Amino acid sequence: MIGRLTGTLSDKNPPELLLDCHGVGYEVNVPMSTFFNLPAVGERLTLLTHFVVREDAQVLYGFGTEAERAAFRQLIRISGVGPRTALAVLSGMSVAELAQAVTAQQAGRLVKVPGIGKKTAERLLLELKGKLGADLGTAAGAVGDAHGDITQALLALGYSEKEAATASRALPQDVGVSEGIKLALKALAK
Repeated sequence: MIGRLTGTLSDKNPPELLLDCHGVGYEVNVPMSTFFNLPAVGERLTLLTHFVVREDAQVLYGFGTEAERAAFRQLIRISGVGPRTALAVLSGMSVAELAQAVTAQQAGRLVKVPGIGKKTAERLLLELKGKLGADLGTAAGAVGDAHGDITQALLALGYSEKEAATASRALPQDVGVSEGIKLALKALAK
């Protein structure tokens, strides 16, 4: 119904903002990834939106990118996942990170998001497999795949997720999987 809003940012109070569109103020809930990229109050802003009508409320959700809105729409299609939970997921991780977690079936990454338990994380991975990971996995590109494979290899070797992720991020962007594992192991050995 309401697909996009363009107006002046009047107020921002996480996770909600007020967007003045020609004298009409729209209250819009946004994920933290969008919130952190907002301009200063008083500046113009365009948001892609998703309008949710419930029995007791009408809520507008806004997104800075089409990928965020698409991920949100995929998330709310899952039984037991409402807009608030979907917003929490997108606030806790980027769309690319979510796609990587789905592709690699990493429930541990989703459990770190506040409000997501083990069962919900497993349901998300099951429901999104082949949908979100396939669509956005290519957007993350081969670089993300190589770094994801390196991280998985380090996890399989017994390193914690934090150690594996830190070592993977420190690698050059164009590194291959086998070379990246060697470099990561050298860095972790220090």
